[in-house]
Amino acid sequence: MSEDTRSIELTRIAENHYRATAPSGASIEFGRGEGLMTPVELLLAAVAGCSSIDVDTVTSRHTEPTKFDVRASADKLDEDGASRVDNVHLDFDLAFPDDEDGRKADARIEKLVGLSHDKYCTVSRTVEHPTRVDFSIRRD
Repeated sequence: MSEDTRSIELTRIAENHYRATAPSGASIEFGRGEGLMTPVELLLAAVAGCSSIDVDTVTSRHTEPTKFDVRASADKLDEDGASRVDNVHLDFDLAFPDDEDGRKADARIEKLVGLSHDKYCTVSRTVEHPTRVDFSIRRD
């Protein structure tokens, strides 16, 4: 592993209900069932969240947005019984005040979204590139 490893701990709460906890102590519950986001929805939230942070960090230096909504979508594919998603799409719906600072923020959106996609968003770049995933099993 690299010196800059990221990790979470996952705990089963109940059947198909899990809690992921980061080293910071922040946590999120997910799974399958009413009121829970699925792992695929969490993946879409991670892509949207990562790019949103990139855009928000820079535009908020100029002004607060009056609207900042992002919709993430993807096509679920079935490949001989194995599923995955493809064609992940982010739709940014942003608005800023109609003043000098708002216009400065608005003028940067296309460039910032492009930089997030091409360089800064670790999540979307990981999804787009082949990424090795391996498993180990421990039994007590």
